[in-house]
Order: sequence, then structure tokens, then C-alpha cells
Amino acid sequence: MNKFLKEFKDRGYFYQCTNETELSNLLDKKNINTYIGFDSTASSLHVGSLLQIMCLRLLQKHGHRPIVLLGGGTTRIGDPSGKEETRKILSEKQIENNINNIQKVFKIFLKTNDPKLKPIFVNNYNWLGKLNYIKFLRDIGKHFTINKMLTFDSVKLRLEREQSLSYMEFNYMILQAYDFFELNKTKNCLMQIGGSDQWGNIVNGVELIKRQSGKQVFGLTTPLITLASGAKMGKTEKGAIWLDKKLLSPYDYWQFWRNTDDRDVLKFLKMFTEISLSEIEKIKDNNINELKVLLANKATEMLHGRKESEDSEKLAKSTFNDNSSGENLPSIKIKKDILKKNIVEIISHINKNISKSEIRRLINSNGVKINNMKVDNDKFIINQKLFEENGFIKLSIGKKKHFKITN
Repeated sequence: MNKFLKEFKDRGYFYQCTNETELSNLLDKKNINTYIGFDSTASSLHVGSLLQIMCLRLLQKHGHRPIVLLGGGTTRIGDPSGKEETRKILSEKQIENNINNIQKVFKIFLKTNDPKLKPIFVNNYNWLGKLNYIKFLRDIGKHFTINKMLTFDSVKLRLEREQSLSYMEFNYMILQAYDFFELNKTKNCLMQIGGSDQWGNIVNGVELIKRQSGKQVFGLTTPLITLASGAKMGKTEKGAIWLDKKLLSPYDYWQFWRNTDDRDVLKFLKMFTEISLSEIEKIKDNNINELKVLLANKATEMLHGRKESEDSEKLAKSTFNDNSSGENLPSIKIKKDILKKNIVEIISHINKNISKSEIRRLINSNGVKINNMKVDNDKFIINQKLFEENGFIKLSIGKKKHFKITN
């Protein structure tokens, strides 16, 4: 098996592939251009997109060139895959700003001094925005049957749930197939990678290129990642885990990885770090907390740099020290009318994923502290004098959640 495909599988990236044997033979013979598309619906990507980014890094490592497609055109339509309703339509300026910000993330992860491996950035609005509708229907639309389009999960699931699917969204899969066709024609792109929910769209592109030009191209998909707890990757009670320090501090990013479920640690070391698989095999039986710190350090270093990673680890260690003041903790501003309520109500306001009965159990087991002092009463009211010494209070909820509360 080709070395890239082998590592792709060994790291847990592989889900499905078109013509795998032929792809393996091709990759043994030459380096190719491969693309992944990212719609620009927010000002940054979050950790849910990280697996795809790691695929692009792995491509570079094996001498292949990544193409990053930022969907200025398709973002105007909205991908129905996995969605229960039509995506909010963004303004032209919002999409443009989002594309500029998202591009910065890739310039971090895909940085290289080899000009042959530098990522190629493309915006599909450059060609989708110029399409002649009648010509597009005649040249491209004729290759797509409604019968087949209705069988794809992105369409079928919405219809089965009797949720509306606009004609605009229904066209998304044709536009994505056309993206692949355009990149094959202009950038000699021979492969598209995407999540497993994109399989139908990718296959459409492979077949369109074969019909239009007779060329053989390939599709490769990754599994959709969920946590061992069953939760969706990248979502927490505090919101999305953004790949942008303006939206999420390096410390909070570090903490996300440090708090990985024990059952996910080895899997995530393979997927989200570049530690060699042989090294992971050697350390797999190490203390689980040591492995979590290693995961947090390597993942944070990749995005934010070694210094931010080291500083985050130091901050975490000092935070867990009962004598720390909390000066460097993530800050949460709480309105005075909330602060007048009892400690159970305040914690419930901060962390909506924890029930009030759980909060009371934490208090009864000495798991809640204010300025490192145990709270022993669920009717406890925060005295404003507690803010006087530092201008904030340190709130600890259990062993892992610590906040700097300001008012």
C-alpha cells in the first residue's frame, strides 16, 4: 500500500475511497494536487474542521500539494448535509471577511518553505459567480438525474423528516461536483477529500469529470468524529473550540485537549498530533494524565506555537495549586443582579450543562471554592468585599473548571 494511504489509515483518517488500488498505484508514481473545501459561514474554523486540516498536513508530509477551497460561492447557497433547516444567508462582505480570517488558520497549519508544497488557495465564487445558468444546465445539469440526487443522505434525511429543502440547497451537490471539475481542469487536481457525509457530493464530482473529459480522479473520505461521550467534536458548554486566539485563548484551547475523555486520548494523539505512530505505541501505557498533557501540548503548539503551549501548561499547573490567585484564568463578567443570587444559581448561569442538583452534590463534597476557600452551603451569597483584594474572585467548580469572575 502507498505510504500516504497507509499512514492515513493507521492514524484513523480513512473511511471510504473510490478506486483505492488505482489511487495507491498513482500515489506511488507521482505527487498530486488534492483539495478539501471549507465553506465560510463563520469568522473562523473550529476544532470540528481540524481532522480535514490534519489530512492536508499529511498530504504535504508525503510530498503532495494541498488545495484549500474557500467556498465564497457555495457559502451563498448552503450545504444541506447534516442540517435540519436552511442555513442563514450571509452578506457578501461577511463572507469576504470570513474567507480572509479562515485563510490565516491554514497559513499556520500548512506553512512550508518548499514552494512545490505551498497550499493553493482558491475561492469558488471566482467561477461559480460567472456561470451562465442556461449553459450550466445544458453542459453540467444533464449529467445529474433527480432519481439519484434523491438517494443522497443530505437530501433523503431532510425529506424523510418532512423538513423543507429549498431548490437552492438541492443544487449544492451539483455546484460542489462542478468545483472538482473546475479544479481538475485549472489546477490539475486529482483527488478530493471530505467528511463521510460528503461522499455523495464527492462521487458526483468524480463521475462528472469522467463524463466531461474522460479523466480518472479520486475521492477519499474521513469518519465523522464524535467523542467517547457521544457529544459532537468541538462543542462544549462554553461554545465552539475555535482555531483563532481572538475567539478562544490558547489556554482554553489547551484545556480542551487536556480534558479529553480517557477513552479518546490515544485516538486523538494519532489524529491530532504528529507524534510518530511507533512512539505512540511505546507510550500508550503511560499514565493517562501524562498522555493528556502531551496531547494538549502538541495540539496547542501546532496552532499557537511552543511558547503559548508551555505557558498554558504552566498556567494550568498553577491554577490547580490551591494557593493561586487566579489572575491569569479565563475571565467571565457577571452582572451584579446575577451575583446577588446564591452560589447554585451563579454556577448554573456560568455552566448551563450542569444541573442544579449536580451543583449541590459538588458543594456537599467540597468541590466548589471561592478564592480557594471551600463553599459549604448551597445558599451561599457572594459578598462584594471578596472582589476588593484583586478586583475579581476565583471560582473553582470541581477539579478542572476554574474561572476569574468580574463584575
